[in-house]
Amino acid sequence: MIEEGYIPDMSSVLHDVEESEKIKMLNHHSEKHAIAFGLIFVPPGLPIRVIKNLRVCGDCHNATKFIS
Repeated sequence: MIEEGYIPDMSSVLHDVEESEKIKMLNHHSEKHAIAFGLIFVPPGLPIRVIKNLRVCGDCHNATKFIS
């Protein structure tokens, strides 16, 4: 996604680590994994619904908008 112009929002990562580590941490959020799973296994034309019982971080929200 970064090659296509997506810019990660690293303000969601509150750990004191380097920028590259923050990007790796953001890549492991469950919402992104769920969307990737849906893109791989849901037949074309069917909606992908991700239901979460917690708040979604700002980066995941922006990534979802970018993917859609």
